[in-house]
Amino acid sequence: MPEIKKSNPLRILEALDGFLKEPFELIVYGRSALALGYPQPPAKFMATMDVDAILPLKDLAAIEANDDFWEAQDKVNEMFVGVGLYFTHLFEERQVLLTPNWLKKVVPLTALGFERLRLKRPSTHDLVLTKMMRVDPQDREDIEFLLKQGDFSWSEFESCLRQANCPGIPEIEDAFRENTAWIQQLKPKGS
Repeated sequence: MPEIKKSNPLRILEALDGFLKEPFELIVYGRSALALGYPQPPAKFMATMDVDAILPLKDLAAIEANDDFWEAQDKVNEMFVGVGLYFTHLFEERQVLLTPNWLKKVVPLTALGFERLRLKRPSTHDLVLTKMMRVDPQDREDIEFLLKQGDFSWSEFESCLRQANCPGIPEIEDAFRENTAWIQQLKPKGS
């Protein structure tokens, strides 16, 4: 029987889990969330070289003071430096395009079997929003994958578009407008 290759995000997060001494909640997004949070993701999602995470504002002070987490993160990056894997992209929620109630809709990723790491991802609708921060072919490919997921609803997503908190950065605001028009073209007739 052939050996099943672990995804790069899973390798990174298993190492983080192994270095943590205390329980820690992490909300991943980006391609690592697509690789770990959906059934049968494309191989290119599994090959992403990093893990991105969103830090909720309500937990920010506690996370910043959590030496266990920061030391574990440093050890993970040291461990994988030779193979190009890393875990350094941590964003405060106000730096990411999300709905105001995004945190109430996060999805636990419990099937991964971590000991200390409590892994979650944003809802599919919020993940689409995060991919709208740039006009990028890879992000658009990821959006198309997300639009096909069973928990995606066009009516709910249109509500999310109206509510989205866009970071006050002109480039992100422009990308959001351009991506909104592009996504509307993908909407099936009658949806």
